[in-house]
Amino acid sequence: MGVFQKQRQSRHHRIGGLVDFIDQLFKTCLVLLVASPFFTASAEQVVRVGFFPNITHAQALVASNMSREGKGWFESRLGEPVKLEWSIYNAGPSAMEAFFTKAIDMTYVGPSPVVNAHARANGKEVRVMAGSMRGGEALVVRGGEITSVDDLRGKTIATPQLGNTQDVECRAWLLKQGIKVTLVGGDARVIPTANPDMLQLFTQKKLDAAWTVEPWVTRLINEADGRIFHSDPKALTTVLAGRVGFLEERPALAAKFAEAHQSLTEWIRANPEEARRRVRDELSAITRREISQKLVDEAWTRLDPNTAISVEPFEAFLQHAREVGFLRARVDLKNLLWQP
Repeated sequence: MGVFQKQRQSRHHRIGGLVDFIDQLFKTCLVLLVASPFFTASAEQVVRVGFFPNITHAQALVASNMSREGKGWFESRLGEPVKLEWSIYNAGPSAMEAFFTKAIDMTYVGPSPVVNAHARANGKEVRVMAGSMRGGEALVVRGGEITSVDDLRGKTIATPQLGNTQDVECRAWLLKQGIKVTLVGGDARVIPTANPDMLQLFTQKKLDAAWTVEPWVTRLINEADGRIFHSDPKALTTVLAGRVGFLEERPALAAKFAEAHQSLTEWIRANPEEARRRVRDELSAITRREISQKLVDEAWTRLDPNTAISVEPFEAFLQHAREVGFLRARVDLKNLLWQP
């Protein structure tokens, strides 16, 4: 065999080996691509939901606890592989900021921050998907010194966060009673204070009253010599709200979530003992301290899990926000309630 013929055969073998290598590499990449979650249509989707560590957010607490145990209520009812990511906030304004930054898709939240966010975004950012809870909030006063509305003059009253539902309701109620309040003073001082700090300040006698929600109402009563001065058991406390971008991009998924929220509320009403246990377990896990079952059971007596919703309560919250000076612009609420 000549030298040139041997060189041609050697070159041929090298080329053939290279072709085989490229073919095998292509097949391997194809297998990896098909197996990738970015390629398959049945890939797990992530849905981000906000809530507060308050008993008035019972549906979120129960569902989060079920997810923690691998028995997700929502996950098993959405009809497609979904992972829920739960995000915790102290009060409504923080949750609404998360909407504006697209950090979450839905949230359990009070109605007043929803109205404020709706106004701020000219009706383009937030929709109310369902009701969630009524009752569970109260004006709690310390000791026996405050026995009439006039006794609140000159006193310091805490609310969970500036502009949240309890903050707006507290200021509007005081104004209705003839007690002038402003952001910097007035006949009484309303000071936004995180719920955990309220209890400590109550105990230290640095607060005279607090307008807050469960379980803090019960804790102020049992641990800080508090008593309920005013409450409305029918007050709309919590709703399920959705970010418009999410609702428009994934309407079918959002509709199934709303349906699952409705059925979860029915389950909670039908199974209050297990619901209360799960609320206690989840609050204990979140706060990393043992929450008393007795505390949850007592707070539960002031709650009404309820998904009914209409625009009327939001019109009242809008009026209250105007009265206390938080809103001045004209706001149209006609598209606030989501229609799947």
